Amino acid sequence: MDIHYDTLIETAEAIRTRQISPVELTHMMLDRIALVDPQLHSYATVTAELALAQAARAEKEILAGHYRGPLHGIPIAVKDIFDTGGIVTASGMPLHAERVPEADATVVARLADAGSVLLGKLQLTEGALAHHHPDITSPNNPWNTDYYAGASSSGSGVATAAGLCFGALGSDTGGSIRFPAAATGLTGLKPTWGRVSRHGMTPLAESLDHVGTLTRAAADAGALLGVIAGPDPLDPTALTAVVPDYLDGLGSGIAGVRIGIDTRYNETGCDPAVVDAVRDAARVLENLGATLREVSLPDYSGVVAHWGSICAVEAAIAHEATYPADAARYGRLAETLEAGRAVQAMDLMQWHYERLAFTGALATLFRDIDLLVIPTQPRADFTLADEAEEFSTAEGLAHFIRFATPFDMSGSPTITLPAGFTDKGLPLSFQLVARHLDEPLLIRAGDAYQRATDWTERHPM
Repeated sequence: MDIHYDTLIETAEAIRTRQISPVELTHMMLDRIALVDPQLHSYATVTAELALAQAARAEKEILAGHYRGPLHGIPIAVKDIFDTGGIVTASGMPLHAERVPEADATVVARLADAGSVLLGKLQLTEGALAHHHPDITSPNNPWNTDYYAGASSSGSGVATAAGLCFGALGSDTGGSIRFPAAATGLTGLKPTWGRVSRHGMTPLAESLDHVGTLTRAAADAGALLGVIAGPDPLDPTALTAVVPDYLDGLGSGIAGVRIGIDTRYNETGCDPAVVDAVRDAARVLENLGATLREVSLPDYSGVVAHWGSICAVEAAIAHEATYPADAARYGRLAETLEAGRAVQAMDLMQWHYERLAFTGALATLFRDIDLLVIPTQPRADFTLADEAEEFSTAEGLAHFIRFATPFDMSGSPTITLPAGFTDKGLPLSFQLVARHLDEPLLIRAGDAYQRATDWTERHPM
């Protein structure tokens, strides 16, 4: 198999044992980007000079016996929402096409400290919301360019799935790690809100924004999270809990883990292929020793219905410096900002109380279970034409995001895992949800599932 489709962990071992050098690997990846990405448009900026310099440094350190860990010498990429010192960070907006930050975002700095190689910045929707700016070419799904690539972190999903990096950072405010992971057959990890610093990240909605990873395997996600997670004096909302070794215990299985299933929630309004994929995934987990329990998810209707309005208010705050002053340079994001500016304070607080109630009720549910298994999205074989139709109405959008937004509103960690393919050859997926800060269990369960299945071994190109 071509090395560009190896997992991050496999590639790290090849580097550690000097089967391949970081410089050789980086040249190979840059060549592949130049060959493949003109058709996929996943990169907003390729940082070839920086990547080769970082690779040369990593190679020198490794040869001298100073191996830093599983990211040392690994070519990765980050969503173009994270500041990179001296490199444009445009956030999917022509308005910011010449914005060059002075310093790296905390997560970018931590990746560099771990010895990783930054191949570039990955394309995204306008301001990380739902739609790409009309002046920017949106990334294409490498499985089939007529199909949805997953909205905001689409560049991160496309590049990782197409073998154009060994893992990527994304962000998730309403599903934007999970939808690209589902669309491109990847593992998407959305950690607990605040587990990863947001310093130096262009905000969409600060109380909803989660920083996470898109990788080929759950173990890869653990390696990346172990580097970027943790407290940050530059972000007072970053959680201060100790960061565990997320790779510790992998391979130990999930015997005795209690997994909740709400059949009505999981199957109402879902395409049959999605229903079958989630059922099959649950059976695999049960065969691995987990215990399945039928549960009832707390009433989520309010948090789904009002996620968009809360997001719009926070987005209007985030864009206050440039909107409405530069309204002519905005695309469809302007509609959301206008809606946010029109929200009444009493309504906003009522929705906030609904959010608190759902979060508390969900925490109560997790007293009796360890994980919740749910779909990632209700649609299979979701074309670009389907996206345009479904996202054109509030009802259609709410239906599509109902497996995603409740767990942004609650700040819960989730992992999205490949779960097979449709008859048309498009990826299927499911999610596991855990209690706050239980990312170690998510990664361990995801790893166990992937050891028992072979969905991660299929690639689009």
